Amino acid sequence: MLNFDISDLRPEETILSSSSIVGTMKRFVAIAKGRVQRVGYREHVYNETFETDISGYVKNLDTGEVEIVAEGKESDLLDLINRINIIQRPIAVKSFTVIWEEPTGAYSDFEIIRGDLQPEICEWLDYICQFQHTMNMKRATSLYKQDHMIEIGKETRDETTALRKESCSNLSEEKYEIRREIASIKAALVRAGIEF
Repeated sequence: MLNFDISDLRPEETILSSSSIVGTMKRFVAIAKGRVQRVGYREHVYNETFETDISGYVKNLDTGEVEIVAEGKESDLLDLINRINIIQRPIAVKSFTVIWEEPTGAYSDFEIIRGDLQPEICEWLDYICQFQHTMNMKRATSLYKQDHMIEIGKETRDETTALRKESCSNLSEEKYEIRREIASIKAALVRAGIEF
């Protein structure tokens, strides 16, 4: 049985594979500590096992930690560890301890083990509030960008209008100058006795 704590490492820093045993069936029991309850962490773990051959469960512990038991190919389990040892708002895994064991084959799929109804409902409400907050932040960012584009459009319109007025004014002045010069040329031609 191998026991290690990767709490100081983030997924992009974690190198866990062993080429001599990748592909063999394994089992791990992991304890995630940090901001892992009432933030949708169990759903995140569950989603990361979707469309994989990983079986087991994830559940909240009374200590505020989350327990993950997973069985599958070692390479798949190593990938899973890297995808669930995260800091991604609102989830913040601060410590992630893994104990490797021999697989038991006790699980046919991966599931979330739910607790008492009231805490589960509260967790879902917290998760929904976090999701709503994320959507509100994205909407606010989108509205800010939209407002910025509208301002750029107004500035462009104002600049185009000013340029058009300036061009019209310049053309009017040039037209006046051309007419004056033509009148001057006509007068010179008449004085020279040339008729046209």
